Amino acid sequence: MPRQAIISDIHGNIVAFQRALKDCDEQKVDRIVCIGDIVGYGPDPLECVDLARQRCAWSLCGNHDVALFMNFPIGFNKVARDAIEWQRTLLKPHWYSLGAKRSRWSWLQNLQPQRLDEKTLYVHASPRDPILEYVEEGDVADMGFGPSQKIIEIFEKIPWLSFCGHSHKPGVVTEDFLWIKPHELDKFTYDLPPDRKTLVNIGSVGQPRDGNPDLCYVIYDTDRKRVQFRRIPYDVPAAQMRFRRVLQLHEKTWKRLADGR
Repeated sequence: MPRQAIISDIHGNIVAFQRALKDCDEQKVDRIVCIGDIVGYGPDPLECVDLARQRCAWSLCGNHDVALFMNFPIGFNKVARDAIEWQRTLLKPHWYSLGAKRSRWSWLQNLQPQRLDEKTLYVHASPRDPILEYVEEGDVADMGFGPSQKIIEIFEKIPWLSFCGHSHKPGVVTEDFLWIKPHELDKFTYDLPPDRKTLVNIGSVGQPRDGNPDLCYVIYDTDRKRVQFRRIPYDVPAAQMRFRRVLQLHEKTWKRLADGR
């Protein structure tokens, strides 16, 4: 598919998700794919899962998606744990549940952690650990001792190009270990070097955390070998209102939407 929208970290925020899909349609992308964390944090996991199943050509599992199937989620603070435990009560079928609920649960349970399309690797978290490991800007910081072993090993796992999410902080990481933020790019666009490896963190649709509240996703043009970041404002107050109606969700889950932190 020549123009592919890649989304991640929806986190049960249906207002942001619907706005992202509207922009995808306006951009006339050829297909949409999701690299994980459809659930977590937000008030609308059912709606987001159903919409992802409907609109995405394929989806990967993120750590919050996996946590639905754990008795005690690994690496979760109380805010995240309370949200996923409440969402599990909505999503998990009982013996008397109808087929639609069972089908949704089975779909989530069978999501894969990574996908390789020729020389492009898709993961939720990191090429070295597709579910849990964060790739942060600090991992490529030069402290005078050369690149960290962590980032070296991450790039060893990249065939040519890799897309990830998880940290909710978008950016391009080059083979010489520079982190380029979307606003530092001309027209938010990065031309991929054909002979150099690149890692692209696509940011978050439902919980941006780079100081910009606008939702974020990328369009990957496979013909032009080009990645474009899309930063789209959405109705944050409307989203916050939906969060606030669910008493099981900590106020931090919706307050941070206003400033993207």
